[in-house]
Amino acid sequence: MLLSIDEFLWALRRDGFAVSTAQAIDVARACALVGFGSRAALRDAIGAVVVERAADLRRYHASFDRFFSPEGAHVGDLWARLRERGFSEGELSALRDLLSAAAERSGVSGDAIGFQALAGTAGELERALQSAGIARVLAPMTSSLQVGFFAQRVMDKLGVPAVASALRRIRSALEEALGEERGRALAEALGAEMERMRHRVREHVTQSLRRFEGDEREAPGRMDVPFASLGEGEMEEVRRAVRALSERLRGAERVRRRRARRGRIDPHRTLRRSLQTGGVPFQPARRARRRDKPRLMVLCDVSDSVRVAARFMLEFVCAAQELFDRTRSFVFVSELAETTELFDALPTGSALERIQRGEVVSRAHNSNYGRVLSAFEERHGRDVDRRVTLVILGDGRTNYFADQAEVVRRLRDRARALLWICPEGPGSWGTGDSAMLRYAAASTKVLVARTARELETAAREVVARRA
Repeated sequence: MLLSIDEFLWALRRDGFAVSTAQAIDVARACALVGFGSRAALRDAIGAVVVERAADLRRYHASFDRFFSPEGAHVGDLWARLRERGFSEGELSALRDLLSAAAERSGVSGDAIGFQALAGTAGELERALQSAGIARVLAPMTSSLQVGFFAQRVMDKLGVPAVASALRRIRSALEEALGEERGRALAEALGAEMERMRHRVREHVTQSLRRFEGDEREAPGRMDVPFASLGEGEMEEVRRAVRALSERLRGAERVRRRRARRGRIDPHRTLRRSLQTGGVPFQPARRARRRDKPRLMVLCDVSDSVRVAARFMLEFVCAAQELFDRTRSFVFVSELAETTELFDALPTGSALERIQRGEVVSRAHNSNYGRVLSAFEERHGRDVDRRVTLVILGDGRTNYFADQAEVVRRLRDRARALLWICPEGPGSWGTGDSAMLRYAAASTKVLVARTARELETAAREVVARRA
C-alpha cells in the first residue's frame, strides 16, 4: 500500500500538484491514521495534505478517481505484474539473472536507466524521465506533430533501443532455461512490458506538450487581470498581494532605519583617524545621514469607474503609513472629503466599506474633477510643500465639466512630486470626456495602473519618490 500511495503522489505531480517530500511523509502518516477501509476517508485525508487551494479540490478528486479506478489500478513493478500473469518465482529468478547480465554487458549509464525503468513502477519510470534530463530534450518541442519524433529521442536518451535489443537476445536463453513454451510466454510478456514503457514515454511527452501549451494559453495571473474583470475571489487574492507588498516595503524601511542609526562610513575622517594607529583604520568614522521623512497626500476617485483601483490604493496607503512622516487621504466623486481620521478610528476594511456605501461622499453623482481640485487647493493647498508627495488616482474623465488642469500644475510646483495614477491606458486619453492629456502635462509623472501588477509598480514609484 505504501508503494501504491507513492505511485499516486507521482500521478499527482504529473497532474500539476506540487507535492514535497515533507508532504509525502505526512500523506503516509495520514493514511496510517485513517486506514484503507473507506475510499472517501482516504481521499479526504490525502487531500487535506496535498491540496493547498479550494480551487484545486475538484481537480484533485478527478486525479484520485482516475488513479484508483479499475482501469488505472496500481499493479506494482515488473515482477508484481509478471506474477499477476502467473509466472513462478523460479521463472522470475531466471529472468532477473538474465536481465542483470544484459545490463552489466551494456555498460552504458543510459542503458542502465532503461533497464531500471522497465523493471520499476510507473512512478519510478517518471523519476527516471526526470533524472535523465528529459526536460532539456523536450524544450524545442512546439507542436503535437512532433510528439513521435521527441518520444523517440526520449527513448534513445533512456536507452530503450538497447533494452529492446537485449530482450531479443535473451529470448532464446529463456526458452533454453524454462522450456520453449514458458520461455516464449515470458518473452512475450516482456515484449508487452516494453510496449507499455514506450506508451508511458509517449504519454509523458504528450503531457509535457499539453502543460507547455496550457502555460502559453493560460489566463493571466490574478495580478495581471484588469480591475474591471476581477471576480470576488480574485479580488481577495489581489488584496493579499497588496498587503504583502506593503509589508515588504515596510520591512525594507526598517532595515534602512537600522542602518541609518549606525551611519555611513566617512572615508576622509576615517583616513585622518587612522593616522593615530599607523594608517590602519581600527575605528571607522561614521557620518549620520539625516533625511527628513516626506509626507504623503492621496486623492482617490471612488466613482464606479475606478472604485476597485481606488480601494486597493487606499489599502496600500493605510498599510504603508510607516513609510511616511504623515499620510493624509482624501476621497472624491463630485465632492471632496478627507478620510485620514476615518482610517485612524476604524479598521481598514470597515472604513473602506463605509466609503463604498457612499457614507463619506455621495456616489450618486458623476465625477467633477474641476470642482474637487479647486476645493482641495482652497482647503489644503497651504499644506502642500516640498516635503509632500501628492498622489491623485483617477481616470481623468470630467463628464465634460471644467478640468482645472492649471490647479494640478500649481500643486505640482509646490510639492516634492505630483504623481497621477490612471486606471486607463494612454490610448484612451483625450477621447470623449477624458482630460488625461492635460493632466499628464501638468503632473510630474503619470503611472498607468490597469491591473494589480501595474498598481504595485505605481506604489513602488510612490515610495521611491521619498528619496
